[in-house]
Amino acid sequence: MANDRVHLKENRFIPLHMPAPRTLFDKVWDDHTIATRPSGDALLWIDRHFVHEGSHHAFRQVAGKGLSVAEPGLTFGVADHYVPTRGRHEPIADPAIAQMVADLSANTSRHGIELFGISDPRQGIVHVVGPEQGLTLPGLTVVCGDSHTSTHGAFGAIGFGIGASEVAHVLMTQTLWQRKPKRLRISIDGKPLPGVGAKDFILAIIAHIGADGARGHAIEYAGSAVRALSMAGRMTMCNMSIEAGARCGMVAPDETTFAYLKDRAFAPKGARWDQALEAWSALSGDAGAEFDREIRLDAAEIAPIVTWGITPEDALPITATLPDPVHAKDPSRAAAIQTALDYMGLTAGMKLSDTPIDRVFIGSCTNARIEDLRAAAGVLAGKTARVPGLVSPGSTAVKVQAEAEGLDRIFIAAGLEWVDAGCSMCVGMNGDLARPGERVASSTNRNFRGRQGPGVRTHLMSPIMVAAAAVSGRLTDVREMLP
Repeated sequence: MANDRVHLKENRFIPLHMPAPRTLFDKVWDDHTIATRPSGDALLWIDRHFVHEGSHHAFRQVAGKGLSVAEPGLTFGVADHYVPTRGRHEPIADPAIAQMVADLSANTSRHGIELFGISDPRQGIVHVVGPEQGLTLPGLTVVCGDSHTSTHGAFGAIGFGIGASEVAHVLMTQTLWQRKPKRLRISIDGKPLPGVGAKDFILAIIAHIGADGARGHAIEYAGSAVRALSMAGRMTMCNMSIEAGARCGMVAPDETTFAYLKDRAFAPKGARWDQALEAWSALSGDAGAEFDREIRLDAAEIAPIVTWGITPEDALPITATLPDPVHAKDPSRAAAIQTALDYMGLTAGMKLSDTPIDRVFIGSCTNARIEDLRAAAGVLAGKTARVPGLVSPGSTAVKVQAEAEGLDRIFIAAGLEWVDAGCSMCVGMNGDLARPGERVASSTNRNFRGRQGPGVRTHLMSPIMVAAAAVSGRLTDVREMLP
């Protein structure tokens, strides 16, 4: 109405009450909010729902209520958590795992859900397969019964993990009640040093703010160093947002995003692609949009990072020495440091680079994409690993591509085992485990006690740092091996 506008000399009109600038997160959240309770909880529409072998509990709840899946075309099954990475074409030896894989096939078939099953050439880790197939798109909401669903935020989507009862709720209604998190922007500017990449960025962030530092927040990663990352790098950062306590992590979509998605199997085609690009380009946060918190880091100050303890926040530059609990600021932190050192079999004050290892693992939804495998193979080429290890690609498609490029031959020649795609030794649900007491250099996302087997000691790092550790038999600064 006329009272709501003010006349300008250029004969243009603007509203007196302009809408407040919104962040990327706000835009996607608002677009998916169906209703809001007085408590502030919002009922969200869910665009993509991924289920895996562990989702059988949720399907049982659906069956118990005599209901069907509300939107089977928006749900996708992926066999990844428990599937074996060896003998893929043979019957699964573990009867419990065999039953879960069979249940996933039966449940998805019963409800008309597309399944990327164990023999499907599209099979792989869910958080690798979703983006790879073009199912993960900017502006979507993505959920899965796995905490590292935050990975999908690299595309400008809101992705987060949910529990079994929530999985059932989404299956039955395609909606989910959620409390809106606060907004945290973490900016990394500048040019990184050689040998430093996305895994070092996120480990540095977690070490800086702590494992609970982003609790109750949605993170938006920004800055020139983040914008310069490939989609694989952005996925690595968003993947480990949960390790900082965040509900999700996001990167605003840009030309890098669009180039990655172009011609993917499930991505829009033709005129729909042009329409999608227009919508996606408008998703970036508005100028002046406010965040509840802001953190800034300089990429040039980040060295290759390695964890030394039993949470991802126990991380240091490879050039550092291990902390001494005597110098901790408070008794609780001192106790935590000592507990970590004791479990890890380390001594305060020793050089991190003097730490011997027993085994290596390259894989997981954090770092098992073709880019990661190429980088690790570049370090291992022409060298022999001093310790045994396992390389598990993030998907069958990645495996096929890696073999076409000869990367598998490099890993095998170095003395590492080359296996099929799956979650593998990241969590060890399928039997891929280290031995008790062994120390593992790993490209995964969690170094909790027993994560890779009872009594196993896990050090997190980038794939090229794992490759360097394999060659030297100890935690090593990969920059010593770069040309």
